[in-house]
Amino acid sequence: MQRLAARNVSIVALAAAILSVGAAAPPSAPADAAPVKAPAKAPPTTPEKSPVAVGHGGAVSSVDKDASAAGIEVLRNGGNAVDAAVATAAALGVTEPYSAGIGGGGYFVYYDAGSRSVHTIDGRETAPMSADATLFQEDGKPIPFAEGMTSGLGVGTPGTPATWERALDSWGSTSLRKLLKPAERLAKDGFTVDATFRSQTASNQARFADFPASAKLFLPGGELPVTGSVFKNPDLARTYAELGRHGTDALYEGELARDIVRTVRTPPVDPDATRNVRPGDLTTGDLAAYRTKRLTPTKVSYRGLDVYGMPPSSSGGTSVGEALNILERTDLSRASQQAYLHRFIEASRIAFADRGRWLGDPAFESVPTKGLLSQRFADSRECLIKDDVALKSPLAPGDPSNPVPCATGGTAAPTTYEGENTTHLTTADKWGNVVAYTLTIESTGGSGITVPGRGFLLNNELTDFSFAPANPAVHDPNLPGPGKRPRSSISPTIVLDDRDEPLLALGSPGGATIITTVLQTLTGHLDRGLPLVDAIAAPRASQRNSATTELEPGLYDSPVRAQLEALGHAFTRNPEIGAATGVQRLPDGRWLAAAEKDRRGGGSAMVVRPYPTTRP
Repeated sequence: MQRLAARNVSIVALAAAILSVGAAAPPSAPADAAPVKAPAKAPPTTPEKSPVAVGHGGAVSSVDKDASAAGIEVLRNGGNAVDAAVATAAALGVTEPYSAGIGGGGYFVYYDAGSRSVHTIDGRETAPMSADATLFQEDGKPIPFAEGMTSGLGVGTPGTPATWERALDSWGSTSLRKLLKPAERLAKDGFTVDATFRSQTASNQARFADFPASAKLFLPGGELPVTGSVFKNPDLARTYAELGRHGTDALYEGELARDIVRTVRTPPVDPDATRNVRPGDLTTGDLAAYRTKRLTPTKVSYRGLDVYGMPPSSSGGTSVGEALNILERTDLSRASQQAYLHRFIEASRIAFADRGRWLGDPAFESVPTKGLLSQRFADSRECLIKDDVALKSPLAPGDPSNPVPCATGGTAAPTTYEGENTTHLTTADKWGNVVAYTLTIESTGGSGITVPGRGFLLNNELTDFSFAPANPAVHDPNLPGPGKRPRSSISPTIVLDDRDEPLLALGSPGGATIITTVLQTLTGHLDRGLPLVDAIAAPRASQRNSATTELEPGLYDSPVRAQLEALGHAFTRNPEIGAATGVQRLPDGRWLAAAEKDRRGGGSAMVVRPYPTTRP
């Protein structure tokens, strides 16, 4: 199929588009902002946030300007895209501690320019070896979700430090010790609190107050951090220094490992807390046994391009891939907005119906990855979509081993809950290597439990397991098990052209909405011809095989909602879905970095040598 002419944006038009995009305006302070208090002296400044940047020498895009600057510093000093990704991720552990950090895990997708090939690392957290399908049950019934969310019970073995080590050993060019220095410095000297950080702290204030270590770090003096003040984390600076000296084994086998286990098994709770904080069963043996996995990426062809993603235990690559295959036969570039959104919503609904039945940890479940990504299976599902009427959810899954066109039999299961906070970064270097990396501690603030004296929050990733089967009549592949990885929707994605060279890379946070965010951004850019930064900024829809589709205000308040409702769609309003970042290789060889204009206060896109610099 002919490639889309919309991708071949002229340099003049591109420059005009870039100049029209200003730095994202910071959100106004929340209503509960603290009274006037003199902010502490600000730390050394980094460039202001901008959602788009173009230039040479490499690119970094993340939600935070200090983190993006850390990655750019590494690139300027001769590091490659993998080095920059690790440095950026470590800095996000300082400035985005409620979304990421060494107490969590993630998925790493890497394009190697030398071999023109894509590789992945599964750094997902794992359940303790003592876990079974009843991990979140009591007396045969699921415990309240809140009791799993804020507990030692929800904490999985962290995978992030091991992911950094595996990536650097495989493709890096700089030592971990050097790469942690920018983040260590940031934690020691501090960063400027913005409205987003304060708001996220406020949403966790009651949880953090129940844990003395969390309260001491995030609620100094019992108060929320003041917007414009400087937030420091000397404990995390010392932890990073320890990892730099001794390597990541320190977290899996050393004193730090024992601190983590002690915190999980006996959560340090304030004596006055009224919350029931359940202990977990993580052991030093669980930490010592943890391993990342190098896996073959998922791959589908879309509009003549190769789209690579993350295989199971993530459902991101298979679900995005299946939905793209379903959309392949429709010319979305010519469709009206109503017709485009209708097809996008229905493809998402179908992909989630199949995800719920088939996706789990392949070490424990038979996951038909090849079948789910086959065009034959997608065609058998695509014919369910009608132009004049919406499908109803929960939709029954199909059978990728025996695709029956337009089959409507089988038993449906609703989509289970998945936390919505994570963070994503993308990097590229002057050699053409690219990284798409999504990392997480699950809920905003993870478990709410800070490891005393260590400066980081523990994940509550095990709450991504089903607490009980979503539908007792349907096999649920996402129940807990010993050493099992919970299903994820994380979808770091890299797109290659017909020369096996990178066209773009992207990803997003947002729990199960990650899949629909990546899918909508891809189709917005590749099919609808939007510049990448505008495809990221476009108002989003998210359908996950549920009775209603979530719409951001830009769609919910528009005439297209009524047009879709006339087809039988039902909607709920969601003020914000995801927070994507991406990089793109332009036809002239320059890199374009793109991030959010407004979501989460706007993202931060940077390049080593900004346009119009042409010096090689």
